[in-house]
Amino acid sequence: MINAQARLGSRHEREIRDAFATAGWEVLSAPLDGSTAVQIIEGVREPFDVAVIGGGDGTIMGSLGAFVGRPIPLGIIPLGTFNDLARALEIPLRPAAAVEAIVSGRRRAIDVGCVNGHYFLTEASIGISTHIARRQTSEIKRFLGLASAIATTVTTIWYARPFSVSVSHNGEDERFKTIQLTIANSFHFGGLITNRTASLDDGQLELYSLRVAGWSDIFRLVKPILQGEVRDSRAVTVRRAASFKVRTRRPRHIFADGEPAAMTPATFEVLPHAITVCVPQAEPQP
Repeated sequence: MINAQARLGSRHEREIRDAFATAGWEVLSAPLDGSTAVQIIEGVREPFDVAVIGGGDGTIMGSLGAFVGRPIPLGIIPLGTFNDLARALEIPLRPAAAVEAIVSGRRRAIDVGCVNGHYFLTEASIGISTHIARRQTSEIKRFLGLASAIATTVTTIWYARPFSVSVSHNGEDERFKTIQLTIANSFHFGGLITNRTASLDDGQLELYSLRVAGWSDIFRLVKPILQGEVRDSRAVTVRRAASFKVRTRRPRHIFADGEPAAMTPATFEVLPHAITVCVPQAEPQP
């Protein structure tokens, strides 16, 4: 199942089919245009071993309903802009190599995040990232790639204004003044952000609240982000729990894995080992 609207979707479809054929696998393909993964899978009448999604993080997020709580392994062909989930799972970014990971790799159970009934795998956010995501159309991401994120991020931060948020977790209530609240299921998200103490299968979520008073705070964040140590920045508040309840003074948009998902107030929770994914046997060589 390939999203032809993904940045690399239409370009590599033939290569993907040829790679499976070389491995001796029979492939039944279907476009995701106008159909959901659930509809496609339920329409298959013959037995199959793996359901493969070709697309970016948003495409995979939108297909999770076909896999949560079902014994269907998910194979991933990363064809998006950031491909955060693939990077976190060490799935090769080259389509043919990703096919090899599906064919000869192992199966791994991972957690799924859920916000107000909407599934996500890497992160769900409120604040500047939602504005960035809304400005990055599929056409812009397809032609500009990472440059589109940089341009829209700079513009959005320039106009960002802090907002108040109330968070309940582990029996505690807290209030933050923030420009960005992210609740992550993965240790790698946002294209650059890494927290090496988190995991996709630890049964926990990580909350990050970003406090920025001026451009000096933004510049201080650059080094921790590039070093993968966001927890060490004084501008970032981090909390860890299996669930969070978030309230804001007025309803705010929540984007999950780069796509619109819900509004506040919201309950974020983790579903431990909810899906099985295909990953390489060992760390892939560059």
